Amino acid sequence: MSAGGQTEEATLTIDELARRTGMTVRNIRAHQSRGLLPPPEVRARTGFYGAEHLARIELIRELQAEGFNLEAIRKLVDQAPGASATELLHFTRAVREPWEAEEPEIVSVEELRERWGQDADVDALRKAVKLGVLRHVEGDRFEQLSPRLGEASAELGRLGIPLRRQLALIERVRRHADGIADAFAKLFVEEVWRPFVDAGQPEERWPEVREAYERLRPLAGDAVAAVFGLAMTDAVEKAFGTEVHRLEKRR
Repeated sequence: MSAGGQTEEATLTIDELARRTGMTVRNIRAHQSRGLLPPPEVRARTGFYGAEHLARIELIRELQAEGFNLEAIRKLVDQAPGASATELLHFTRAVREPWEAEEPEIVSVEELRERWGQDADVDALRKAVKLGVLRHVEGDRFEQLSPRLGEASAELGRLGIPLRRQLALIERVRRHADGIADAFAKLFVEEVWRPFVDAGQPEERWPEVREAYERLRPLAGDAVAAVFGLAMTDAVEKAFGTEVHRLEKRR
């Protein structure tokens, strides 16, 4: 059965499936015995495999590359009995895709100090790694996970804001961002995913669920940006109102 519920004839023998996937026949049989692969279509005592088996093997490989062991993958497959391997693969890719499409950059300690000055000492770099701003690669090289955040930091530095204040701000923002992200994730699970599971995960609705998740990305970003804009306006007015009051008292 292919994605969308249309029957697709299986035409590959187990040897041909092994060649197409680069696996050994022994490993394919082992996957079948573990319940990771559906049984072949038997015709004239010969088992034939098709697109569904190819997609399932691709799914297994991608999940293994992400650190899932075979038992965890089997449980995932068992929990989605209504999904074709193709739909499950597409949904898994959508969930694992980075929320923001930014390409990380490799930077050296020297480049970081050009941006941050001598504030970029060992303690500051360690703090940046802990916050997920940087990831140590090797030697004096780091991966900057969000170049956009790095540019904002550089601009703050040009405004004279020291790195320690920036990192303290990022830490605080991250705590709030975690709460917002949890709220949106909970919203999707409770309002889309669980009703789908309770309905028996009908195969024809998998594309609908995946589309709902993909549409959540821009909606969440727009909602957060809009609410933040309102909050920032109020905060600035309040802060400067306080400052104006202080100046009047001084006079």
